[in-house]
Amino acid sequence: MKIWKSFLALGVLYMLTLTNTFAQCAMCRGTVESTMSNGRNQVAVGLNTGILYLLVTPYLLVAIIIFLWIRTSKKEHGKRLAIASRVRGAMSQM
Repeated sequence: MKIWKSFLALGVLYMLTLTNTFAQCAMCRGTVESTMSNGRNQVAVGLNTGILYLLVTPYLLVAIIIFLWIRTSKKEHGKRLAIASRVRGAMSQM
């Protein structure tokens, strides 16, 4: 559990200290460079934001699925331990 918390804290720290990140494909880079040379910088900023949004979405969905899976498996494990302890208690009384 400590390792999980440390990875989570490290990830949050990384996201908070992240400076401007520019993720562009090769075709988009040419379009952005031509619009920036014309003095329209807003297009480049909007395009970068859209690309980053599309990049983060699948990873976020996978992280949510993993989180729900781990939480469910921990609940099931707790139920199994409770049943096993009741069975042991019943067997010891025989």
